[in-house]
Amino acid sequence: MTGAPLRQALAFAGRGWPVLPCQPGRKTPATRHGVRDATTDPGQITTWFGRRPDWNLAIATGAPGPDVLDVDQHGPAGNGYTAFRQLRDAGLLDGACAYVRTPSGGLHAYFTGTDQRNGHLSGHHLDFRSAGGYVLTPPSQVDGQAYQLVKALRGRGALDWDAVTRHLHPQREPPPRHPQPGRQDLSGLARWVASQAEGNRNAGLFWAANRALDGDPAADLSPLAAAARQAGLGEPEITRTLESARNGGRTRTPVPGHQAEAGER
Repeated sequence: MTGAPLRQALAFAGRGWPVLPCQPGRKTPATRHGVRDATTDPGQITTWFGRRPDWNLAIATGAPGPDVLDVDQHGPAGNGYTAFRQLRDAGLLDGACAYVRTPSGGLHAYFTGTDQRNGHLSGHHLDFRSAGGYVLTPPSQVDGQAYQLVKALRGRGALDWDAVTRHLHPQREPPPRHPQPGRQDLSGLARWVASQAEGNRNAGLFWAANRALDGDPAADLSPLAAAARQAGLGEPEITRTLESARNGGRTRTPVPGHQAEAGER
């Protein structure tokens, strides 16, 4: 392994990918300013890794470096491979240029770098590293396990993170709005009013009338009046209750389930 991080770092720098050193066996940057110290300068890279060949190697993501899709492996807590296969089957990963196995059993998919923001889909165990991020890369090791190149690919495309998000979290159709009571469905309200027992007929009529008026302020409430008569409510009380509903409840505001039938015995 002697010299391998230096050789690989210079190779990445040669293709325009800025690199930086991380602490041995860890993901923590070894420089003062972290990813902001990433460089393609061969002299600086040689100084870093020539003196400390045990340092891990990281690539700064986002143009001019690559973007990286991180497929996490969290053991019993789940992994991102199901989502990864969905994205692959949808053709969203066709631009990948390399796959790298991570020490945990996860996967890094490399794409052409962009200035997109970093992203995280916790429910799908996916992370996206772009502008301002970084990832460890072979021959780095964590907990004695190495990052390994699985496959070099011919892709030279970018990963559209917004498209990934839309694919895995499609916009849910808004729930269908229940039709507001109006002329077309007063029959249902009327049947309900007609079924009300003594002690709740007035309040039930008032509630149903308000529901009807919510849908159509000019609704014809005569079906509700007929239903209230069928339930046994007196004509004066029906008239007062419907007038109250049309006036916005200023006359009275009975609530279904309460004993609120003034004048009824």
